[in-house]
Amino acid sequence: MEKRVILVTGTPCVGKTTLARNLSGKLEALYLNLTEHAKQYNLILNEDIKRHTAVIDEKKMKAKISEILEETEKATVIIDGHYAAAVTPKDEVTRVFVLRRNPIELHSFMTKCGFSGQKLWENLASEILDICLVEALQEQGKERVCELDVTEKTVEEVAADVLAILDGRTKCRAGGIDWLGMLEQEGKLGEYLKV
Repeated sequence: MEKRVILVTGTPCVGKTTLARNLSGKLEALYLNLTEHAKQYNLILNEDIKRHTAVIDEKKMKAKISEILEETEKATVIIDGHYAAAVTPKDEVTRVFVLRRNPIELHSFMTKCGFSGQKLWENLASEILDICLVEALQEQGKERVCELDVTEKTVEEVAADVLAILDGRTKCRAGGIDWLGMLEQEGKLGEYLKV
């Protein structure tokens, strides 16, 4: 039986974990949260004090993911994390869903989640400049990467979009979202891009 491996990626506060958990229930999938996974298996190299984040040993993470994919009896595996595309072996991946959120809405979500200062602006810049999308395309190839605008959508609506792509009812597309151009056109670029 060939496994279906689905990656859910994107910047913080786009809804990766909520969606991945929702999909895991619907698809009876094995769910891997890379942050929890790194802690559980001691895959953290050190802490980035400035950014208040862990630095992951990507080589060990990739090996551990390969081991889990080989051992699981589940037909579907969902991997959740902003660097999922970089640490999941390409030959194992079925689809990569890159969640995107309008930077104006994302700023509000990040503020509510306690992001502030440099960490807030770096993550917001990452969304505006398509960093997670570019990484997914470079690591996994355009044919696997699906970009989804989750702005103002519920988790159920986003899950329905994902399932429609997985079932072949909707086409997988990447490269259609341009937050930089939108903010520039609205005269708000300087307000949201501060890095």
